Amino acid sequence: MKQNQKTLFKKTLSRDELNSLVDRAADLIRTAVDYKFILILLFLKHISDRWKAETEETKRRLIREGLDESIAVREAEHQDYHTFHIPKELLWEEITKDTKALPERLAEAISEIAKRNPELEGVINRMNFLEFARNEENRILLQRLVQLFDQYNLGGDGVSPDVLGDAYEHILMKFAPQRAKEGEIYTPREIIRLMVEILDPKPGESVYDPCCGSGGMLIVSYLYVKEKYGKEDANKLFLYGQERNPDIHAICKLNLWMHDIGNGLVYSGDTLSFPKTKREDGTLTQFDVVIANIPWNQDGYGEETLREVELSERFSFGYPPDNSADWAWIQHMLASVKEDGRIGVVVDNGCLFRGGKEKAIRQKIIDLDWVECVILTPEKLFYNTGAPGVIMIFRENKPSERKGKLLFINASKEFIPHPTIRRLNSLSEENIERIVRAYREFKDVPGFARVVDREEVVRNDYNLNVTLYVMPVEEEEEIDIEREFSELKEMEREREEIERKLEEYIREIINLKRK
Repeated sequence: MKQNQKTLFKKTLSRDELNSLVDRAADLIRTAVDYKFILILLFLKHISDRWKAETEETKRRLIREGLDESIAVREAEHQDYHTFHIPKELLWEEITKDTKALPERLAEAISEIAKRNPELEGVINRMNFLEFARNEENRILLQRLVQLFDQYNLGGDGVSPDVLGDAYEHILMKFAPQRAKEGEIYTPREIIRLMVEILDPKPGESVYDPCCGSGGMLIVSYLYVKEKYGKEDANKLFLYGQERNPDIHAICKLNLWMHDIGNGLVYSGDTLSFPKTKREDGTLTQFDVVIANIPWNQDGYGEETLREVELSERFSFGYPPDNSADWAWIQHMLASVKEDGRIGVVVDNGCLFRGGKEKAIRQKIIDLDWVECVILTPEKLFYNTGAPGVIMIFRENKPSERKGKLLFINASKEFIPHPTIRRLNSLSEENIERIVRAYREFKDVPGFARVVDREEVVRNDYNLNVTLYVMPVEEEEEIDIEREFSELKEMEREREEIERKLEEYIREIINLKRK
């Protein structure tokens, strides 16, 4: 049994302290155990500590209002005063008290909490702690993880939502390279920040990500509005998403809660086949901002499939080939945006110039003048590929001065080395600022950005490849003639020395043969 189970730190947790905590948890499990166990434990500890903070706050308020303390205590525990319905016997301290029965108590608590909170059903009870702790090694590992989280108060004044949310994202990014090899895609937050700065969501608007993954696009949009307008206005931003993978869908919902974002609605399911944003009248809901990093070159969504899906009229510009759904996703996004809305999508570079069915769709959208900007990103930004990506910005109603024009930005040289992963690059704040400024100013910047008439794109056979329109200016290396000549003379001297030695060796060999 655990002794003196009290939080060791009463002060507010800093970002570094909490990130250090989850780093230690990650070091404990390494790659042998699914990292989602850490996410669930972190969430359980948070909602338990939050429940206690809400109880204490409510109790004090009720006493101030004249209620007797003993009654106030009982009243404050009522579920009406809490974000999540958690019986006292299922609080963290209670379920982790008996370390020998830890897996059983965790499994029981998770199951019961999920039943009492329908929004958590299918979210926190996706991980099987009993199965996990079947061997003794994992039981000990689980005890160590619990001991780690015991150290801090993760609710109320103990930690801010921003710090808690950052820690959650810290875990996701820490395991992103490993999970990318297994097909899970996490978009680097710098890329998302760049897209959000360009799309500029505002309070009162709606943001939709049709393949939202762990929710990065939605969360960064919320944080952007919060930073620019304040928390109250950020809560007026409406967030919507859909994710096909049930495990990632659960991670996304937890991610929103960990960031204390209540105005988000995330659906589970296949967006291209069964869009959950379909309205009662059979049409798609339309949003102010639609943003996504789509699954590049996803196969299995050719004409035969898309003709049979719900709302197949979304694909009115044509069906993509069976081996790449890029333009199916783009058409879904175009069908999901309001007339005055903005779309930002990360695509594979090939999406810009491939022929056949893709070119036919691309041509129709370019002819409608809906492509506003195409940005080539640097290589090695993404966890799952070293290839550069492209950000496309679509607007049906462009500002009058942009009509009939497209802006191409070649940001292939805008990067810094990734701070923690040697094989990757990243975007600095300065890189992001330069790209966003180029988009907003919408003018030529030699070697970086170029405004192109739509007719030029048509003459180029609807090819949107960025390098066709703007190439980085290569810096000419200054030649030091004196130094170069000196090095040349030294090389000549070395050559003569080698030649002399070679002649000596040959003469020695000839003499030996003669003897």
